[in-house]
Amino acid sequence: MGKCDGRCTLLVICSLQLVAALQRQVFDFLGYQWAPILANFLHIMAVILGMFGTVQFRFRYLIFYAVWLVLWVGWNSFIICFYLEVGNLSQDRDFLMTFNTSLHRSWWMEHGPGCLVTPVLDSHMAPDDHHVITVSGCLLDYQYIEVLSSAIQVLLALFGFVYACYVSKVFQDDEDSFDFIGGFDSYGYQPPQKSSHLQLQPLYT
Repeated sequence: MGKCDGRCTLLVICSLQLVAALQRQVFDFLGYQWAPILANFLHIMAVILGMFGTVQFRFRYLIFYAVWLVLWVGWNSFIICFYLEVGNLSQDRDFLMTFNTSLHRSWWMEHGPGCLVTPVLDSHMAPDDHHVITVSGCLLDYQYIEVLSSAIQVLLALFGFVYACYVSKVFQDDEDSFDFIGGFDSYGYQPPQKSSHLQLQPLYT
């Protein structure tokens, strides 16, 4: 029963991770954030592999899933530090998120709750095919939305890591103690022995 509870809990965590990653992937696509898009894609594949390993009792897949979660926590920690401008990180280096292919920022910058976007006409600061805008009235700035999203990912990853290690340990213990039903018993197979003594019978005529 405990093993079933652990597997079911891990499947629930993986499902939440999958939903959160897909939601994040959509908004990263809308904001042309190519680095997060690539990371989200790899995360989705790892979560699916973890779910498969949980259902099919493959502890090696769960180990891979757990190792990926460590990397995923590191990536999301970097995202948090990036948007909070910890250390030498600065949001002015947005090319880190777009691979220097565009000037787009987070989709939440213009579409956050309560945000009012005002275009700046006749601005000489905008490159070709771009326009300058001002954003005001946001109930929550876009960088805090991104930080909150990454924090949720970190929290789910920590729970997933703990349960992945637990379930994989259970699977490995089951493999070590597995015994074939109807196989040889603990005393070993003993073939029938031939008698070395011949019993003589009287001959009647």
